[in-house]
Amino acid sequence: MVKDKLKLNNCEEFNLRVFIFDHPLIHTDLTKLRDKSTSSAEFRQTAKKISTLMGVELLSNVQIVSHSVSTPLSSYVGKRIASPAPVFVSILRAGSIMVEGLLDLCPEASVGHIGLYRDYETLEPKEYLNSVDGNLSGKQVVLCDPMLATGGSAIYAINLLKSAGAKNIRFACILAAEYGIKQLNEHHPDVSIFAAATDKHLDDHGYIVPGLGDAGDRIFDTVRKH
Repeated sequence: MVKDKLKLNNCEEFNLRVFIFDHPLIHTDLTKLRDKSTSSAEFRQTAKKISTLMGVELLSNVQIVSHSVSTPLSSYVGKRIASPAPVFVSILRAGSIMVEGLLDLCPEASVGHIGLYRDYETLEPKEYLNSVDGNLSGKQVVLCDPMLATGGSAIYAINLLKSAGAKNIRFACILAAEYGIKQLNEHHPDVSIFAAATDKHLDDHGYIVPGLGDAGDRIFDTVRKH
């Protein structure tokens, strides 16, 4: 379902921990997301679906423990999610749609939000909200943002998570630029990156090309003028 050790141009110097999905449903849904004629409602639904499909592999390291139940005929010792449950963190605003998809698989998880916006002059992230648990020590954390472009927002958010004690972090995105992958890996080589697909370059505004546009604008049906 995933391809490990992605080979990227000019990335030989990096010890990449990148997982790219190779699933027919993800491939077809990605085409729908890239299509500029896709409506906002369909874009939201499709982005959530891709996130859920990714979640099966993304949550493969979730800790479980034995759990006894009674069936209609007998007793049975099965499994349940261990405590503390995973923490899903959304980089607002677009990351919330990915968290929704993951919660369909693991509703026991807690949720945090990191609000960042991009300065369109410097392309650097600016923080306006942090509602993440102040003690993430010993917890599995999945950080979600549909787009990994320059890597600035992801790097900033992971710095915040680590300052709260997080050590087991996975980053999930729908689309990643090769530049963003290299930047994130350089700053946080211990964080695995899970992406539905990769594109090769960024334009002068820091958008992924060919990409799918601004994920937040397309999810929430807003129009941004530059």
